[in-house]
Amino acid sequence: MLARLQQLIVFGLLALAAGWLWLFLPAHPFVAWAGALLILLGYAVVLGIEFILLARGHGADVTPRASRGQLWRAWWGEVRAMPRVFFWRQPFWSNAVADFLPAQAKGRGVVLVHGLFCNRGFWTPWMHALRAQNRAFVAVNLEPAWGSLDAHAGVLEDAVRRVTAATGMAPTLIGHSMGGLVVRAWMASAQAPARVHRVISIASPHAGTWMARFSPTVHGRQMGLRSEWLGALQAREAAAGYARFVCWYSNADNMVFPPATGSLPGADNRFVIGTAHVALAFHPRVMQESLALL
Repeated sequence: MLARLQQLIVFGLLALAAGWLWLFLPAHPFVAWAGALLILLGYAVVLGIEFILLARGHGADVTPRASRGQLWRAWWGEVRAMPRVFFWRQPFWSNAVADFLPAQAKGRGVVLVHGLFCNRGFWTPWMHALRAQNRAFVAVNLEPAWGSLDAHAGVLEDAVRRVTAATGMAPTLIGHSMGGLVVRAWMASAQAPARVHRVISIASPHAGTWMARFSPTVHGRQMGLRSEWLGALQAREAAAGYARFVCWYSNADNMVFPPATGSLPGADNRFVIGTAHVALAFHPRVMQESLALL
């Protein structure tokens, strides 16, 4: 469903840009090309606003404040990363790499859990890396896309069962952004810590995020700072703790801030300087060290 929606967005933007060019070329070439570029690259302006909010929203957070140079570089990295994910992999190639559950799988398997407005195509570079290691994996699609975070427990349950059956071992779960909270919600509801070897979260709003205040959706409100849902989740998790969690977070995450909200008490919290929300999932250090943990 999400892939089809993103296909419509891509084709709609292309059609709108082409229509603008048709209206204003050749009489007003500057207006024609400037308008077309604004239509196609308008997301970069939105990202810029998010980074301004990030800089203003750091507050008294204990994480080192990102410098202006770090924020500019993070913005540019995100401008490059977004089209690859949202205009290419997810809308058109979400199933290009199939789940991999070979009879002779090597070592521990992986369940990949995407974040907000994403699908399994988000994980394409990770899936190629796991295939190269001959390692079993399942990349889930969290649908319906707009419901409660608790609604995806069945999807994760099925994925964990499949990977465990293929390898004979409890899998590692890797979640980006909202996906890290979906993993936590499933573990709490299923009483499943013993069935999971490790959880690796990347840019997940474990304590909520300032940006969620703009969301009209149920799952958006659940990700708000100090939300009632997060409080209830933490209460259910109190006995198990977070010793099996590895949390990657950054001081230039334009979606999850203040930055320390991406960490968990008692977890192996790993800080990356000056990397934005989507780009953090494909940062070389994040990928290499996370794959090494398998």
